[in-house]
Amino acid sequence: MTDVRRLRPADYRRMAWKNGGGITTEIAREPADGDAFDWRISIAQIGQDGDFSMFPGVDRELMLLDGGGVELVIGIDEPVALTRRYQKHAFPGEAPVSCRLLDGPTSDFNVMTRRGAVRAELIARTIVGSMVFFAGDAAVTWLIHVANGHVEFKDRPEAPQADAGDTLILAIAPGESRGLVLTGHGELVLVKLERI
Repeated sequence: MTDVRRLRPADYRRMAWKNGGGITTEIAREPADGDAFDWRISIAQIGQDGDFSMFPGVDRELMLLDGGGVELVIGIDEPVALTRRYQKHAFPGEAPVSCRLLDGPTSDFNVMTRRGAVRAELIARTIVGSMVFFAGDAAVTWLIHVANGHVEFKDRPEAPQADAGDTLILAIAPGESRGLVLTGHGELVLVKLERI
């Protein structure tokens, strides 16, 4: 059985960064309440240079959505510049990270997973026509964020449709034999979440 939910921007939670350097819009997390999470998906609006919060025991991946780019300094590693839309970089949550804006504010997609509990795959895709989602050997959750465009599920009229800014969450049970066909047009940010 596959469960499909739609979240609209009004469903997201907005919060200021502790250092005042940006705003985080939390799209979804599991569990939904409390400080601890197994996974958390958000969009950060970075308005100034500064330090990121540390999340020990958490794996993070950041993808540039909009803006003139951001340079990340992670621990003692060489700086990493995200300058192209949908360019991404992964790093450990316990590492000290500072950012420098390259040309004004940016909007960045952020995936955080509890190390040893959940594995994530972050993908940007253009959809023209159809895309099929299948189950694996373990329970899989797909988060489908519509960056722009419109999508709907073929042969599932009861399933919600999604427009730009909306997010669909698909919980696919192990062994689900029938693929779920998504149709539409636009650009999607996909996150595949698997329990380890």
